[in-house]
Amino acid sequence: MEAMSGLFPDAHGTRWSVLAVDVDSGEELLRHDAARVLDTASIGKVFLLHRLLAEADAGTRSLEDRVTRRPVEWMDNSGLWYLLQADSLSLYDAAALVGAVSDNAATNTLCRVIGLDTVQEHTRSLGYVDSALDDVVRWPLPPGAPRTLSHASAEELVRFVMRTARAEDLSPASADTLQRWLGAGMDLSMVASAFGLDPLAHYFFDRGIWLWNKTGTISNVRADAGLVMSGERRIAYAVLANWRRGADARDGVLASMREVGDRIRASLQA
Repeated sequence: MEAMSGLFPDAHGTRWSVLAVDVDSGEELLRHDAARVLDTASIGKVFLLHRLLAEADAGTRSLEDRVTRRPVEWMDNSGLWYLLQADSLSLYDAAALVGAVSDNAATNTLCRVIGLDTVQEHTRSLGYVDSALDDVVRWPLPPGAPRTLSHASAEELVRFVMRTARAEDLSPASADTLQRWLGAGMDLSMVASAFGLDPLAHYFFDRGIWLWNKTGTISNVRADAGLVMSGERRIAYAVLANWRRGADARDGVLASMREVGDRIRASLQA
């Protein structure tokens, strides 16, 4: 296992939760406080997508069903739907927006259709006790609302990534669909910055690397979890960082996340 000394600075109260594992051999490549539970911003949206696909597998919902957004579900910043004229999308297309651009409006609409309580119960039923989607996307946060959109540990996120890669909780077709949605993700600013991929087209081999991932970003959070593959090896990773509100640890955190990506890339090519 790679040494962690000095890689994860604690300036500005930064806390880390980090793990990287070879999917097929089980070898741990990196570990640092992997059981620590942190704020993961938008990463918890993966549990919403997973529940949608589980219902499609069970035949209780079709991905072709259409959903119409409501004004209360409108959210800008992260996403694309708020810029589009179409008020109605298929469930498949709404989920694709979540995977590709972490769409907040699509997240809120899917949460209404599926039920946040249902997503949370589903997450627990899969054995994730330290990770969850905590709420819909709200801004500003009203009194009494959860203070985090989602939370997780690196250990549980890596387990989620590995089980998705192996289609252990979904049908093979649905596991492929989830990976395809996340493979459209456009945020390669964190761990994935080390891979040198096209941010708009990296779902298949580019420079011998294939990636799918989900990120989470707010003012004091950077989080990245996913699967990166070569022709010979698959590595599941999660790198989570939180720092003190009002401080600016972003540059140092991103530099460390890039270095983790460099080490993962070297392991892929070894």
